[in-house]
Parts: sequence; structure tokens; C-alpha cells
Amino acid sequence: MVGFIGRRRSLIAACAALAVLFAALVGAPGAEAQDRQNAPGEFDFYVLALSWSPSYCEQASERGLSGRSQQLQCGGRPFAFVVHGLWPQYERGFPEYCERPAPRLDRRIVESMLDLMPAPGLIYNQWDKHGTCTGLPQRSYFEQIRKARAAVRVPPDFIDAKEPRTVTADEVEDAFIKVNPGLSNAAIAVMCDRKRLSEVRICMSKDLQFRACEEIDRRACRRDRLEVPPLRGG
Repeated sequence: MVGFIGRRRSLIAACAALAVLFAALVGAPGAEAQDRQNAPGEFDFYVLALSWSPSYCEQASERGLSGRSQQLQCGGRPFAFVVHGLWPQYERGFPEYCERPAPRLDRRIVESMLDLMPAPGLIYNQWDKHGTCTGLPQRSYFEQIRKARAAVRVPPDFIDAKEPRTVTADEVEDAFIKVNPGLSNAAIAVMCDRKRLSEVRICMSKDLQFRACEEIDRRACRRDRLEVPPLRGG
């Protein structure tokens, strides 16, 4: 009986050791992945993040924020979807702040992007955190943002949204898929705060074609219903 117990314990210990080894082999990033971690230009695809500006403005008002960014985005102009950023991604995870300190962004580039990204602080931050990881020069990175935005059509219901409404995340996805040939549910993720539509994230290859992105899709909003505030002045 003692021998049987001893053999059983040895078998359990051996199985545990194999499980640890298997987890290490499967879960740990390889040497190639580690070598390119936060290396400029070494990434797999982009995420184009489009923020629903009315939701941002409502949240900013609730939090009592009133800085220049809020004044520019939440003032008189009725912004709808605005560009949050164009983010380099790995298949698992993402690079960030690939140059420290980041090269100072040319103010003329900032001014040229305010029609798509209506907050200078946002533009500077996107360059420091994400743009430096693309391996592109400053102007080329923001030209890439403009091209990515031009490649995505916004559904008509979100262009002139004058009335508040309630939607599901699936309805938002379907609306984008309907007007963007080649876009699939596997390439888009709808994000939300505790009650509102906050953002749509679209995965694109380096040459700005729609592509699937399992990890991004897993982070999508799971709420049943989302409020969609109207455009400012609507």
C-alpha cells in the first residue's frame, strides 16, 4: 500500500511538472517576439479607433472637465465620429512609447489634423504613444491616419444624428459592415462606457485593408443596449 501511494505521488508530481513545462512553451513569447517588443516598425496590423464625440462630451460634462480639449471638441462644431488614433498592434498585445523621449511633433502637423482629431493634446499623445511605434516619420504617420479614415465609410445614421437613440453593439457593427465592402464582424469591435456607445475599433493591415483581429474583438462591449447621444446642437 505504501509503495502504491509513493508511485501515485510520483505520477502526480510528474504530471504537474509536464503541465508547467507545457504552459511555459505555449504561453511564453518566443525570442523573435521579445526581440521586436516596442521596436519601431515591428508590428502586425493597425487598429483605427473612431470615438463617438457626443459620448465623450457628455462624459466630460459629467466629470466637470472644461479644458481646451473639451472646448475644441465640445463647443459649437457638431462632431460625430472623430479619430482617436491609429494603433500598431501585435497579434497578442501592442507596442507603445517606442522612442523615449519621442521626437517633438511639428506644430504645423498638429494644426493640419484638427479636422479629424479635434484636440491638440490627443494628437501629441497619439504620436508619442503610438506613432513612434510605426517606424514612420511624423508626417507620414499622420498621412496614414488620414488614409485609414478615408478608407472607412461611416453609416448614414451616424453622420447626422440629431436625436438620441438606443442601439445594440451588433446593430452598430452591422451598420458599418453594410456600407464597407470587405469589412466583417471579425474585424470590428464596438466599445462602450457604463451606458453609452464610446468607440468603434476597426482592424486594418499595414496597407489599410480590413482584416480579422481576434484579440481586439474579445474586448468588445457586452452590454445589451447602448445610448447614442445626438450631435452637439442636435
